[in-house]
Amino acid sequence: MSASSISLQGMQQAEEELQVAAATLANVNTESASSGNADTADLSSDAVAMIEAQASFEASLASLNTADQMQQALLDVLA
Repeated sequence: MSASSISLQGMQQAEEELQVAAATLANVNTESASSGNADTADLSSDAVAMIEAQASFEASLASLNTADQMQQALLDVLA
């Protein structure tokens, strides 16, 4: 498995985690309105999950950029 595919897989996983956290935050009002309990949502943990997903995405992107630079340098040496 190449470094590029690993980086892309990490970016996809981070995107999925971000979507789950965002959907949870978006549904807070509907869940609390139907159950009558507004304290059931833990907004801080969802916000932290979104920040973690963003950091994971950025790390995977940096890894992808590094892999691209390494491949370009190898092509420059071989050319």
